[in-house]
Amino acid sequence: MSKAVKYIQSKFQGIKPKVGIILGSGLGSFVDVLENPLSFSYDELDGFPDAGVSGHEGKLHLGKINHTEIAVLQGRAHYYESGQADAMKVPIRTLAGLGCESLILTNAAGSLMEAAQPGSVMAITDHINFTGVNPLFGEKSNNRFVDMADAYNSDMRSKFHKIADNENIKLHEGVYIWFCGPSFETPAEIRVAKMMGADAVGMSTVPEVILARQAGMKVAALSVITNMAAGMSDEVLSHEQTMANAEKGIQDLQALLIRFLELYS
Repeated sequence: MSKAVKYIQSKFQGIKPKVGIILGSGLGSFVDVLENPLSFSYDELDGFPDAGVSGHEGKLHLGKINHTEIAVLQGRAHYYESGQADAMKVPIRTLAGLGCESLILTNAAGSLMEAAQPGSVMAITDHINFTGVNPLFGEKSNNRFVDMADAYNSDMRSKFHKIADNENIKLHEGVYIWFCGPSFETPAEIRVAKMMGADAVGMSTVPEVILARQAGMKVAALSVITNMAAGMSDEVLSHEQTMANAEKGIQDLQALLIRFLELYS
């Protein structure tokens, strides 16, 4: 048992969250709906990284939605912050150590699909790792060879689609491509990404998915579309734009998450 897990359990006896959630840029307000939350700053927890990007609070929250106990990571560390692809290794393994059997990731992403405009939500069906790095570099045991064939759980995704239909939410779906950042992609890179089959682009999520699958967790991921990718509109890309447009999709995303957790079993 890791030091972080022991510390959390010493402060919050009896909780065993079933679902872990990672909140992306501008999406941190989801924690406001938690019942009886207990919060830990990342700097309290041994091995947790700094969440050094605007829009990432850097806290672990434990609480409930309806009767489902959950653990929420409010913010993530990105590869581009330190050059470490495994920056989220300890947080992901802490969620697994606390008892999370499923992980839902959220992020802000750029759209490569004309149909998915800023403010919409996309369920990720698969990913392309365009960075050439992996959070399992340097691992010694054979469990570093992780099967990624069903990385994004089809049953979880199906439930999100059913909820979206019931709530009259348009839920797109597609393939997410991971670029390392922090600079945005060039129009030429986006044209290549389209040819490879990508539907959305971002600078996160893929390392956490790999780590979660290694830990045996089922995974689902939802992208809030905050901009059209480079070359697809006349807008100047910026982190401020990402934050502003995230607000447009947060209500739909929050409704999907809450309803999913209410029905979780």
